[in-house]
Amino acid sequence: MFLADGFEETEALVTLDMMRRADIEVKTVGIGKNEITGTHNICVKADLSDCDISVECCEGIILPGGMPGTENLYSNETVISSLKHCADKKLLIAAICAAPIILGRKGLLKDKKAVCFPGFEDELDGAYVVSCPCVRDDNIITAKGAGCVFEFSHQIIHYIKGEFVAESVIRTIQHFGDIV
Repeated sequence: MFLADGFEETEALVTLDMMRRADIEVKTVGIGKNEITGTHNICVKADLSDCDISVECCEGIILPGGMPGTENLYSNETVISSLKHCADKKLLIAAICAAPIILGRKGLLKDKKAVCFPGFEDELDGAYVVSCPCVRDDNIITAKGAGCVFEFSHQIIHYIKGEFVAESVIRTIQHFGDIV
């Protein structure tokens, strides 16, 4: 999970927490440094900085949104090369809120169903924009925003660990709404 200054805290931290509840090893990677400040001035210490990782280690990528976090992710070569690595190997690519525009700009949404924060749809180049909170199309998961973080997390856990684990985690947090 890449974190850049200006990331949306809820999208990153809830997703991270949910994945760890599912016993999925996730490393947070700070862009340019280890201490990253979110859009609401919450400072998070990342596990690694982008200088500490190699693209070949990447088994999937999660991009929280927020502004200017999304633009900061987009302008980082490590993020883009990791994204290309995951796309080439058909590994998990998950983006929420404004972050799906990175996938659109890089041509990864061509002929894929996708969603993003309302107003950014024109940047989902080649995508079939749908109106649900969260959508998975093959190895790509996109979601609209912070209010959809439980659906987003559920889809990621389902992709990695299966439906049983995803449903178990959702039940343990007492989320009983509809998960798409």
